[in-house]
Order: sequence, then structure tokens, then C-alpha cells
Amino acid sequence: VQLQASGGGLVHAGGSLRLSCAASGSIFEINVMGWYRQAPGKPRELVARELSGGDIYYAESVKGRFTISRDYDKNTIYLQMDNLKPEDTAVYYCNLWWSISEDHWGQGTQVTVSS
Repeated sequence: VQLQASGGGLVHAGGSLRLSCAASGSIFEINVMGWYRQAPGKPRELVARELSGGDIYYAESVKGRFTISRDYDKNTIYLQMDNLKPEDTAVYYCNLWWSISEDHWGQGTQVTVSS
């Protein structure tokens, strides 16, 4: 299984970015795809995730600003990030999981929000 993430960049506070992550390989149909982020000096944290079938979770810090979505035909997950804040600056990682032994990560994409 491979995950290819894209869409990071540099924006001003209040701006928007859209991250994409395409999964390829042998993927179990019931799974969780999501986005994590890691800021310098901080642990990796869950931003948002979507269980196949539609159950969605958002971290409190991004509720109302970020939207996660999936294209099941393309095995792709998106993260629309609006009203970005400097504290959203981090490396964002996509994740695909369906069992303890099937926990896959993308390469990470940098998001930088200037004040």
C-alpha cells in the first residue's frame, strides 16, 4: 500500500489550502483514512478521519474550519482547510488503517500559515 499526499504550501492567516492523499495497492474495503499533523517540538495529533461508510471525526481545534472528504472510486481523501491560523502550521500526514498490521502513512506535506 502506498499513500501519496499533495497540496501543502504557504498561505496567510485566513487563507485556504486543500490537501489530497491517494492510496494505491491492496486495500481492505472497510478502513479509516485520515489526516494527522505534527508541529515542531510537538507530538503528532489527529486532525480528522473518516471511516468508510461515513463516520467522521474532527479535532476540536479544526471543527468548523476543516472538512474531510473521500472519493471511494479513487481511494483518495481530501482535507479542505479554510480560515487557516498560524497554529495550523505543521507537517500533515495522511493515514490509512484497517488493522494493527495495516497502518500506512503518507510522506507528509508542509503547511505553513503566516500571521
